[in-house]
Amino acid sequence: MQDPYSDRMSGSETRAAGGLAMVFAFRMLGMFMVLPVLATYGMDLAGATPALIGLAIGAYGLTQAFLQIPFGVISDRIGRRPVIYFGLIVFALGSLLAANADTIWGVIAGRILQGAGAISAAVMALLSDLTREQHRTKAMAMIGMTIGLSFAVAMVIGPLLTRAFGLSGLFLATAGLALVGIVLVAFVVPRAPSHLQHRESGVARQALGPTLRHPDLLRLDAGIFVLHAILMASFVALPLALVERAGLPKEEHWWVYLTALLISFFGMIPFIIYGEKKRKMKRVLLGAVCVLMLAELFFWEFGDSLQALVVGTVIFFTAFNLLEASLPSLISKVSPAGGKGTAMGVYSTSQFLGAAVGGILGGWLFQQGGLSVVFLGCAGLCALWLAIAVTMREPPYVTSLRMPLSPEAIREAGLTERLKAVPGVTDAVVVADEAAVYIKLDTEILDRSSLESLVNPAPQTCEA
Repeated sequence: MQDPYSDRMSGSETRAAGGLAMVFAFRMLGMFMVLPVLATYGMDLAGATPALIGLAIGAYGLTQAFLQIPFGVISDRIGRRPVIYFGLIVFALGSLLAANADTIWGVIAGRILQGAGAISAAVMALLSDLTREQHRTKAMAMIGMTIGLSFAVAMVIGPLLTRAFGLSGLFLATAGLALVGIVLVAFVVPRAPSHLQHRESGVARQALGPTLRHPDLLRLDAGIFVLHAILMASFVALPLALVERAGLPKEEHWWVYLTALLISFFGMIPFIIYGEKKRKMKRVLLGAVCVLMLAELFFWEFGDSLQALVVGTVIFFTAFNLLEASLPSLISKVSPAGGKGTAMGVYSTSQFLGAAVGGILGGWLFQQGGLSVVFLGCAGLCALWLAIAVTMREPPYVTSLRMPLSPEAIREAGLTERLKAVPGVTDAVVVADEAAVYIKLDTEILDRSSLESLVNPAPQTCEA
């Protein structure tokens, strides 16, 4: 039997987290590979304008934002795997549509269809089915780091594939990556022994109101919105800056992104370790936002040479990857007991809306004022994010736990208050319908024996 308090993930949990992280990685790799090339190669499509290129870059976020929570709800009813398979097939069909498009509107339609394969909520629900609550933060951080890595890798592979096979070949490759995701779910990700329907596995109606009123969760939602808006807007302008300002042919952009990938990936790791070990994640978050803003201002003021643009891209990627890896973990820490699934649903919706708005905004700004206006606008978004984030409290350094309740414990009055009084327990919610309690706890100071005695009290016996 697994120790419910164990600090180590089991082999099955590690396989589940790794397999689902790879599903995310291949899907997001397919989504991100168009970013460094669409602004340059896309102008050859019939009817293309800078504003429509921006729409094509961010269009997938519209359908993702509106469909990922409904898909998660459907997965509660029919199962996680059918929804994930369906979403990956839809994503592949969108890629095929874009691959066969001769106009910018065809590519936009393909991107919208790609986004309709909204499997994020279903994948996270499957992760909840396959991992214990106290390890879900680690699993989510693994997925977050994988997404950040897939973004950086896509910056390298995208230009190389497009150089060799054109935009059509690039979209065909994204369809193939979706099919690889199906194979991973079918043969690598373990089968869940049971289909769990609880508050940490998806959006719970009871938790939606408190989540939307939680100040720090809203700050983090605003953060991921702005981060992906900046990402999409920047990649309307950055590839064009490399061509127009630095004179670097679009076929050679891959080495700029490879350089940034190698440096930024290793550069962010010490800050993540510092933030977690020293419990200073707010400081790390604010610092990364400041660095992201400085990168955009650097592009605006000094981005007239190849050397300057390479330096700015390294700085940009370092800050972006650090934030992309840190924000999901912060959501997990800040969300109230029993509210993590709902918090992640709102967070993901904010992320995809940000991508849609950023692409549209970046294309419009470029059409109005050129590259400098796009970079300056992104810096303004960073300043707005900094003003929102600076008032956030230091997140609690806690893990989540869902424990079954004995019949004796369920009948006890005032159980929630007594659980919160246990040293190390910061929050608790008893859900009688599930015969379970959701707990947020600090493992370093937890009194485990007191917690166990409340959750599973010894049955009373009568003496003769």
